[in-house]
Amino acid sequence: MKVIADENLALTDYFFADLAEIDYRAGRGIQAEDLTAANALLVRSVTKVTPALLEGSAVEFVGSATIGTDHIDLAGLATNHVEVTHAPGCNAQAVAEYVVTAILTLQPERVQAGTDFCLGIVGLGNVGSRLAQLAQRLGWRVIGTDPNVQLPEIENLSFAQLLAESDAISIHVPLTHTGQHATYHLFNTQTFEQMKPACLLINSARGEVVSEQALLNDIAKTQRPVVLDVFEHEPIISRNLLDHLALATPHIAGYSLEGKARGTQMVYQAFCQHFKREASKQFESQLADMPVLFNLKQPLSTQLLPLLPQLYNIRADDQALRAGLNKDGMVDAAHFDYLRKTYPLRREWAAYGDQSF
Repeated sequence: MKVIADENLALTDYFFADLAEIDYRAGRGIQAEDLTAANALLVRSVTKVTPALLEGSAVEFVGSATIGTDHIDLAGLATNHVEVTHAPGCNAQAVAEYVVTAILTLQPERVQAGTDFCLGIVGLGNVGSRLAQLAQRLGWRVIGTDPNVQLPEIENLSFAQLLAESDAISIHVPLTHTGQHATYHLFNTQTFEQMKPACLLINSARGEVVSEQALLNDIAKTQRPVVLDVFEHEPIISRNLLDHLALATPHIAGYSLEGKARGTQMVYQAFCQHFKREASKQFESQLADMPVLFNLKQPLSTQLLPLLPQLYNIRADDQALRAGLNKDGMVDAAHFDYLRKTYPLRREWAAYGDQSF
């Protein structure tokens, strides 16, 4: 059996080496000719998986170690009887920690703000709900909006109400182009006009949820602080956009070691079920022990700020992305992908003794 795998998957050898021959490829560069002799394809979010990509191959299983599937033609693959699996929730904790880190890096005084600080969460699925739990541990007021989900432990408001009341907004929706609740350019000129001018905006979901031009126009007027981990024209990013962002990172919000390993394990389990193999491996056995930094007897709000430099230096990721600007004033796609390929996976806070969910 042969497997083609994105080189950015974690622990692929550990999970699959004794099940198949593994051929690694750069995810963005996987072509139909690479799959001719393959039985399975393992990807992340940068590979566009369509019937055309699989045409002429023996691929019967596609696994994406990601929380979303907008990069996969689900209907087309189903028509061709290709099983597709993904990993919902695998990196939810990592993204939640990224968002809180971004907020406190830019506005450290918020750690003791309590309910005077209002965090609005757009999208209350796996990531949004996990972020809500983490924010509530810090004592913040948490509001959310989602047409499909209501969380009883937070205030569930309309989108318009959330825009008007939030001091920071974090986006956690899939990218959809059609339907009553389409999210393409959900944040546009009209949306920005409804937000507080100083409201911090964080997008770690999908780049096209935010209109880049509308965002630039808004920042020019309001000087709004904005954090982007994803970009409308990714992996192409202009100097003009970077110069207007408070923080910019190369699509790595979910890049914790636990998150990536968990995603690979979820795909591995579905792979074993599909090919009728025994799934007996757990990613935890491959993780190193870390020093205990958290004191569970103390509130998170009193100890998190001084620990952040040891937990995750988000400014280092920002600087690394900006260092990729070329003479034409653009971040090279190759540099963007290199940062993701060589990213030193951070550990989730639970590895350092924080309470787990």
